[in-house]
Amino acid sequence: MRVVILGAGLMGVTSAWYLAEAGHEVTVIDRREGVARETSFANAGLVAPGHVYSWASPRAPKMLLRSLWRSDTALRFRLRLDPRLWAWGLRFLANCTAERNRANTLVKLRLCMYSRDALVALRQQTGIAYDEISAGNLYLYRDRAHYETGLANMRLLIDNGLPLEALDIDGIVAREPKLAHAKDKLAGAIVSPTDESGDAYLFTSRLAELCAARGVKFQFNTTIAGIERDGDRMTGVATSGGRVVGDRYVLALGSFSPLVSRGLGLPIYPVKGYSVTIPTEGFDGAPTTGGVDEGNLVAFCPMGNRLRLTATADFAGYSTDYEASDFAVMLRSARELFPNAGAWDKPSYGACLRPMTPEGAPIIGPSKLSNLWLNTGQGHMGWTMACGSSRLLTDLMTGRKPDLDPADYSAARY
Repeated sequence: MRVVILGAGLMGVTSAWYLAEAGHEVTVIDRREGVARETSFANAGLVAPGHVYSWASPRAPKMLLRSLWRSDTALRFRLRLDPRLWAWGLRFLANCTAERNRANTLVKLRLCMYSRDALVALRQQTGIAYDEISAGNLYLYRDRAHYETGLANMRLLIDNGLPLEALDIDGIVAREPKLAHAKDKLAGAIVSPTDESGDAYLFTSRLAELCAARGVKFQFNTTIAGIERDGDRMTGVATSGGRVVGDRYVLALGSFSPLVSRGLGLPIYPVKGYSVTIPTEGFDGAPTTGGVDEGNLVAFCPMGNRLRLTATADFAGYSTDYEASDFAVMLRSARELFPNAGAWDKPSYGACLRPMTPEGAPIIGPSKLSNLWLNTGQGHMGWTMACGSSRLLTDLMTGRKPDLDPADYSAARY
């Protein structure tokens, strides 16, 4: 079977790997000069089932409303004359009940735990290395009331198979000695011992090399103009390099998926995130494991001789523009916790678009077109969900019985 994959990010390349492993002839198309040059390039780095809670929660509407007149909130909503944003937003608000939040979180949790195990299995199978750390992630709370809420919320994940542990101040320092000087800024922490971290760009690049060794073909610098169809079937991909034809097609274009697949009604909207990378060579204060400063919703992740910081969910359309002020909160938060982590005066800035569905679960499986398959909408959990999403997709495409209920991730739920 000839499979054409649209997109060479984490979803596209992991899909290529599993489909090639299953014996199929695979071609991957991307407009950039190499793999993982969009959302997968400088993301948080956390493989984090322990941070799986759905963004659509009873607290979210108030946070979005507050962001209309404040710029330092974790969620930023900007009034725009964008019908797609308003349609997406109404669906998001419909999921902001306690009942829907719980159900959506569990759907995401099942995929995240499955995907983490798939990543571990792939690493053991191939020996792939990507600055990975398998020591768990640390979720830090600065405020006692917030910490108590976190402890109450973690019961949902524990009851559904994810091990979590509560840490007092001494426990935090014992686990992460680099936080010893910040004891007076913390109220407690939750550790997810089976969480991991690593450089998603490095992982995707090295997996692409393994894919190429299996015969996968990559067409870079190739803009996808649209999909061609005849009735309920896709007949080809129109690109800047000519028409590309296969037997089956996989849409893995993240936030750009709805633009290429007009008419399929995919409720995916881009949510901009910001990242900073700090060089740490020659410094001794960087954390040894990844985690999140829950008080400011700033993620931190050591990657070799770098420290990656990420924050903010900015509903700003397809713009990836940024200013130095967009990084002020995350830099201040991280420097309070890890003042000697690295060269704070030499930051590398970036922004990317997270492909969000209203409830947070991705869209994986068949589409309205009989030979077009979907692997998109993983949102802020793309690195965590990548291997599991692509294994599930491959099982469905090849007729194998999947390990997860595909209905939870099907486009038919819309």
